[in-house]
Amino acid sequence: MQRLLAEDGCPWDREQSLETLRKYVLEEACEVIDAIEGGDRAALKEELGDLLLQVVFQAELLRREGRFAIDDVIAGIVEKLVTRHPHVFGDLDVKDADEVLRNWELLKAKEKAGRGILAGVPKSLPALTRAQRIGEKVARVGFDWADERGSLAKVHEELGELTAALEGGDTQAVEEELGDALFALVNLSRHAKVDAEGALRRTIDKFTRRFGHVEGRVREEHGGFGQAGNATLPLEVLDAYWEEAKRAERAAP
Repeated sequence: MQRLLAEDGCPWDREQSLETLRKYVLEEACEVIDAIEGGDRAALKEELGDLLLQVVFQAELLRREGRFAIDDVIAGIVEKLVTRHPHVFGDLDVKDADEVLRNWELLKAKEKAGRGILAGVPKSLPALTRAQRIGEKVARVGFDWADERGSLAKVHEELGELTAALEGGDTQAVEEELGDALFALVNLSRHAKVDAEGALRRTIDKFTRRFGHVEGRVREEHGGFGQAGNATLPLEVLDAYWEEAKRAERAAP
């Protein structure tokens, strides 16, 4: 990377900054997730390398500013792993993984005295992921439902308030209550030990596959969407194709 950023290095690399690289960090992280969910270990190897490249690139830019270098980044990780695992590197006794996480948050709070418990949750996270991380953090200090039943009751409560807002025709109230209902659903997901972001992503993938079947059948039988007279086929026709897609998925080995 130092060679690429040298005066006779790569013109494109030399034009980059921390700000211009932000989108690539997010993109590469998403590609890592796609490779994991796709079960493609060869692709995962490549995508982890691409993500690591972004870390190295950013660290080298900061080294050139006189801030710190990649060695300092790695040293910081090592120090954090040691101090946050006193049950491994010290003499603290823990009984399970939940206690490890609670102790992690306590140690983190001491290290970052003066900052709130939720200060470390990035605002740039996808909304569902951010909501779930917030729920996890406050749960570790006791601000949580005792079990999924309390969380489920909250979902029903929020859906009732959303229904009332819809019936009242107040757009602002609908937006607020919809947000509350989504947050409650994420908390239920957390209690059920389900990753809300992953669950929604898989549902979107499923919808995309099934609608692809619908599009294919519309092309076969009606010449495709947007053709003369076919811009808006009856819903019952489209729904029949949708049910075909569902049956085909169930029949697949």
